[in-house]
Amino acid sequence: MASAVKTLGLSPPPSYFGLSLEKRVHSRYQIRCSGSRDSSSTAALSSDSVTVNGAVNGVKEERKRAVLDSGNGHLSSGVERQEVDFEQEKLGPLWDDGYGSETVKDYLDYAKDIIKPDGGPPRWFTPISCGPHLRDSPVLLFLPGMDGLGLGLILHHKSLGKVFDVRCMHIPVQDRTPFEELVEWVEETVRAEHSSSPNKPIYLVGDSFGGCLALAVAARNPKIDLVVILANPATSFGRSQLQPFFPLLEAMPDELHTTVPYLLSFVMGDPMKMATVDINRMLPPSQYFEQLAANLTSLLPRLSGLADIIPKETLLWKLKLLKTAAAYAKSRLHAVKAEVLILASGKDNMLPSRDEARMLRRRLQNCKVRYFKDNGHTILLEDSVNLLTIIKGTNTYRRTRNHDYVMDFVPLSMSEFEQAVERNGLIPSITQHRWFRNYAGPAMFSTTEDGKIVRGLSGVPDEGPVLLVGYHMLMGLELSPLVEEFLRVKNVMVRGIAHPTLFSHLVERENEEFSLPDYLRVYGAVPVSASNLFKLLKTKSHVLLYPGGAREALHRKGEEYKLFWPDQPEFVRMAARFGATIVPFGVIGEDDLVELILDYDDLMKIPVWGDRIRSDNKKYEAFNVRAGMSGEVANQALYLPGLLPKIPGRLYYLFGKPIQTKGLEEMLKDREAARKVYLQIKSGVETNMSYLLQKRKEDPYRGVLDRTVYRAFHAPMDQVPTFEP
Repeated sequence: MASAVKTLGLSPPPSYFGLSLEKRVHSRYQIRCSGSRDSSSTAALSSDSVTVNGAVNGVKEERKRAVLDSGNGHLSSGVERQEVDFEQEKLGPLWDDGYGSETVKDYLDYAKDIIKPDGGPPRWFTPISCGPHLRDSPVLLFLPGMDGLGLGLILHHKSLGKVFDVRCMHIPVQDRTPFEELVEWVEETVRAEHSSSPNKPIYLVGDSFGGCLALAVAARNPKIDLVVILANPATSFGRSQLQPFFPLLEAMPDELHTTVPYLLSFVMGDPMKMATVDINRMLPPSQYFEQLAANLTSLLPRLSGLADIIPKETLLWKLKLLKTAAAYAKSRLHAVKAEVLILASGKDNMLPSRDEARMLRRRLQNCKVRYFKDNGHTILLEDSVNLLTIIKGTNTYRRTRNHDYVMDFVPLSMSEFEQAVERNGLIPSITQHRWFRNYAGPAMFSTTEDGKIVRGLSGVPDEGPVLLVGYHMLMGLELSPLVEEFLRVKNVMVRGIAHPTLFSHLVERENEEFSLPDYLRVYGAVPVSASNLFKLLKTKSHVLLYPGGAREALHRKGEEYKLFWPDQPEFVRMAARFGATIVPFGVIGEDDLVELILDYDDLMKIPVWGDRIRSDNKKYEAFNVRAGMSGEVANQALYLPGLLPKIPGRLYYLFGKPIQTKGLEEMLKDREAARKVYLQIKSGVETNMSYLLQKRKEDPYRGVLDRTVYRAFHAPMDQVPTFEP
């Protein structure tokens, strides 16, 4: 392998680009291999092989489909594409995305090997850590920053490699290719991929300098479906905080240049955030700081290698290249039609990235911004920034021209779950604090097939399709513990059907890392619609449905535990079509957690506030899913109620006896039969809540103080006793 790769001008370390024999995937699929500026080719390969710079390296020589040109070592362009079998994979909930398994230390170690001069031109490579991707995964081209190595996604290779066909651009240290030629070379790859798969998007991830390159390619190809992701793009290079120091670099003696990379490393990134990537935040403080000290101790000596990555002549060339790239990209912003996502850092000491993101947001036609106030310039190498999570949360991941909430959904990974649950909570509202689970102390019960009530979720079927139908508590206080418990106990993603306003630009907040719609998307929520419910049931999902919707979640004073359901059985016949199991559930405890002091009626009496609510709801009219209905359920006014926290009691859930619809296909035509089942479900929800309201009086650990004392001496939170069912 090393010889084949070296022939093409890249000498990677065996552990990074080489093949791990213990992790071979015994399936075959098609890979498009793009070489250097002087060559490109296509080959059908075994997934036992890896592509680097267009070179093919497999375990079994007879499986190679690429033909090497003996004259220059490049792949022959005459190889025809061949259709091969592919073993379909499916990611399950809490899959291992590998985030944190590779860090900046690995970046610096790998850099020592691939910076060796070879005289070759820029080229693409696929890191072996990306692994085989899922069927129909779109291509992702990574365009690097000033270093040119192509290793800037090293923290994200394993996660991105599951759902993208990742190719990384490598620009050799001694290469002096002008910017326009780099644009043309990337453009050739983009056009070739588009010609091969015209209905799939092509992702361009541009880091700093690579952001200019991505925008330039997008401006020249407005008719190609591109998704452009920019991490602190260098379009603002002319306003860099370091501009006054750049002339001094030319006059600096060569002996002093070795200090420049050290200075740049602290200007471009936050060493603390780089060092904490692979540290478990839940460790005791003594262990946490011990590991942090060890990481910093091992990281800092490696920074000396930056002088070899960016020697003086290369640094001066890159600064000139940056100046050209920024001017080229900014002059063509008007021509960019692509979908653009910008990640802007608040502590970027090299570029005014936040201001630049705002400017680009105004000038680009289809642009979103996410702001990371505590990160530096090298945001993709720092802790707490999982690129795949951001792509999922911003609705940017898709396999076709249009995003599909069901078919394009990527399940929650283990690192995402740990970060959200242990540190932020699932939903960014009152539940966002990690102490909410302690605060609410949820106790869950379910009903088995024989009608017995048991603690836990054993009565809820493991296999879908399952439709969980229940009461929507004030402000959705019940959501976070419910979703978390199904993940913890049953390893099941509960896909919530949510109000479409929650996914609109009206509630997005771009001055945050993650807004409410982002969290909802990551956790699998979909806008309410018949087509989305159809797809979820068809894919055998566990679906969470609240017939009372916003009217229940934003109820008035004295209306707690009252159902506001429509008269028509909206979901029963759909469930019967797929033989779904319907589980009615009740939940209580909002009156033990908060007191509603200002409801809709109160707020509407406040002159200024009432006018604002009226104005806001006019904007939301397009999202009213109950338009045309009568009764209280049609009152879908959205507002933020005034809540006063209480000394907390406890949340209680009861999932009723499962209702089987398999074999009840007659409900598809018989509306009366469907209505009877609908009333049975509604009655079940009300009965469950009545049962819980009575039984919670018997719970000796209903109060937070009693639960806290018990946990301190006896058991973790999940094992705190409650009433006997």
